[in-house]
Amino acid sequence: MKARVTVMLKTGVLDPQGEAVRHALGSLGFQGVSGVRQGKVIELDLAETDRTKAEADVKAMCEKLLANTVIESYRVELA
Repeated sequence: MKARVTVMLKTGVLDPQGEAVRHALGSLGFQGVSGVRQGKVIELDLAETDRTKAEADVKAMCEKLLANTVIESYRVELA
């Protein structure tokens, strides 16, 4: 089973990388971009075949390592 975890800074948390990308896009002539939020995607190949167990395992991974839950939120997708 494959899992995709998307990690983003929570709303209200300053995103300096996103702001740098927004500024760079403007410098390159791409007008009309008023905000950019930058995050990360983590793809996992899991041996687990039970969907419920796999989702619980990946959420535990996020809580313990993959996301800083104080300032980041995450979304898990299984395929």
